Amino acid sequence: MDIRDYLFGGATRQIVYKSLDAGALRGKAIAQNLANVMTPGYQRKEVNFEEQLKKAMEVKVPGESTQPGHLDITKGKRLADIKPFVYTAKDPTLPGEINNVDVDMEAAKLAENQILYNYAIKFAGFEKMNSAIKGQAS
Repeated sequence: MDIRDYLFGGATRQIVYKSLDAGALRGKAIAQNLANVMTPGYQRKEVNFEEQLKKAMEVKVPGESTQPGHLDITKGKRLADIKPFVYTAKDPTLPGEINNVDVDMEAAKLAENQILYNYAIKFAGFEKMNSAIKGQAS
């Protein structure tokens, strides 16, 4: 195992990096929703990430495939295979009267996304590692 894999390749760090990707994509989707608040018939966009992460974390059988030809014994997606994606929300109601975008709801989602993104940035930061390398207290 390479030192870079040990420091930067752990499951927790992978989840943080993927959550940063999801947060950035979610921010774009929310911005698109807000930009189209007055577009008749526009269907708001959402990001799917947390459901995939939950399924990947529910490993049925402990183990790992070491060769490409091995059977997948985990019965689900591997953490490395999870990618956030945008989808059109199927919401039959029209809270915005013109389409299904509710400005207040989108603003709340934007604030929540920003808080989660900032937390992930702080968690992924290397301040403690830099302090340890320099021999300083964190």
